Amino acid sequence: MMQPERNYPELNICALISTGKHPDSHRARRAKQDARAVEMALSIAPKQCQVIHAGNPQEESLRSYAGMGLDQIRVLVQQEKTDVVPVLRDYLRLANPDIILTGIRAESGESSGMVPYLLAEQLGCPLISGIADIVSVKEGVAEILQALPRGQRRALKVKLPFVATVDMAAPEPRQSAFGPASRAALDALESTVRHDDEVWQAWSEAPAKKRPRRLKTVKAKTAADRFKAATAKSQASGGKVLRDQSPSEMAKAVFDLLLEEGVLR
Repeated sequence: MMQPERNYPELNICALISTGKHPDSHRARRAKQDARAVEMALSIAPKQCQVIHAGNPQEESLRSYAGMGLDQIRVLVQQEKTDVVPVLRDYLRLANPDIILTGIRAESGESSGMVPYLLAEQLGCPLISGIADIVSVKEGVAEILQALPRGQRRALKVKLPFVATVDMAAPEPRQSAFGPASRAALDALESTVRHDDEVWQAWSEAPAKKRPRRLKTVKAKTAADRFKAATAKSQASGGKVLRDQSPSEMAKAVFDLLLEEGVLR
């Protein structure tokens, strides 16, 4: 169910979008997390939000974002595989937004998830990762719900301006309508940032692979022991928290753990 709009006409919100990629067909589409960022921006400031993309202004998948009810998408023209951080940083410094929303990571390209962190560092703004909702904005302070594992939420308060990445726990984006998508303007702005051809031509892309889980070594002598080890419930220790200890003691604890795990021999 779509949440009611909370209009804050005094806010200036920017939502950063990227080109998504379907995991099976690999066709271009709107990215799921970025679409949630646009939905959140529209629910808070439908008339004052800017949607910004750094890349190719001819990319048709951008129309699927426009179909959410946008009149315009600002496209900062960039070559393929160009670092988008400098051009976004320069534009956002001039736009001076109160809130910058984006997905956690892109569905295509490097997909490192570092863009919001680098932008926050270079703009001098705090970053809140994995938010599920912006509850309210009062007197320059935003109340935010941060998504945690197992459906939990953490209430945070942060001063404007700030950068936030939107989690999949955020409200689902509205459907894209063909009419508004075709009527929206893609406002292209030429960038002065130039890319080093020798660098990006040496890059290669490959699908990401899940890291294999490390299995616990079981030293069982009999079939009964092996069966018990295979069916026993995992007992996770949850780690150890070190507080109010000297740097040497904490370093020794890390060193002992590396020895125990077999990293150091």
